[in-house]
Amino acid sequence: MALEKYKNLLKQYLETEDEAALYRADQFSKKSLMDDISPDEILQIHIDAMLDLYPDLSKDMRLSLDFLLETMISYGIAHQEFRVLREKQLELKSEIEVAANMQSTLLNTNIPEVEGLDIGAISIAANQMSGDYYHFIKDQEDNVGIGVADVIGKGIPAALCMSMIKYALDSFPANRLNPKTILRLLNRVVERNVEPGMFITMFYGFYNKNENCLQYASAGHEPGLFYNAKTDSFETLEAKGIVLGVEDSISYNQFTKCLSVGDMIILLTDGVTECRKGDQFIETDEILQVIKEYLHLPAQDIVENVYRHFERVQDFDLRDDFTLIILRRKE
Repeated sequence: MALEKYKNLLKQYLETEDEAALYRADQFSKKSLMDDISPDEILQIHIDAMLDLYPDLSKDMRLSLDFLLETMISYGIAHQEFRVLREKQLELKSEIEVAANMQSTLLNTNIPEVEGLDIGAISIAANQMSGDYYHFIKDQEDNVGIGVADVIGKGIPAALCMSMIKYALDSFPANRLNPKTILRLLNRVVERNVEPGMFITMFYGFYNKNENCLQYASAGHEPGLFYNAKTDSFETLEAKGIVLGVEDSISYNQFTKCLSVGDMIILLTDGVTECRKGDQFIETDEILQVIKEYLHLPAQDIVENVYRHFERVQDFDLRDDFTLIILRRKE
């Protein structure tokens, strides 16, 4: 049936070169697509129609049609595989969009207002799903806990892992547990619930507004920085510790840093320290110089301007998630 219809269309066009025949051929191809007829089957119909219309077709012409048919068979198989992969890709993209929206909702945290403390925070994902996370926990006495984490691994598993960290943090009484204890408890949660090969670096600090001091501990996270307003200089907040999830029973060291008016604590992930200009990593001194350039601004404006600066440096192509937090003591 299909052969006879196609043969009549082909004959009409070859004899009259009528545009109407081309239109009907277009309708034939659309109908064939709906009937799931492959390209090589269409070509076979064309060859059969040509042989019916021109039985004395030359040997070279017959061989060329056979050659084209073999080519189209391979093409049809590859095209079908491509369509299947494309459909799976679209499904995965849709799932990732849903997961990214869920991540944004589940990991949402508000920057708290703390008397005597100016806080700024920014976290930008390099891709749809972020492997960075920060969280603030404010207690009834107006003190605040600050967690900054980076999952070694990306995508949906990283997002689920961060959700687990957030809800574990929310379950701890922030005014009773110190940073080293929180990291120890989180390490148990991660080690028991996260698949092997996925680890988390984390910095956790607790700022006491009455003492104007930050107690902090680190689980293999990027070192924080301290800005001394009196000397206009920076120093590294060294705090070594094993990443979360390696071993069950691990203890962490705890440190304290007190702030005078104008002093700042700067917390970040390696997406900041490993920014690149071309193929070269940006030096830490350049990061500090950029922060200094915006010291006259509120903390939130500082982190946003620093991000925009390094976004431009990287030609608006982030290679890693970028998270930067500033705590500055004010009058």
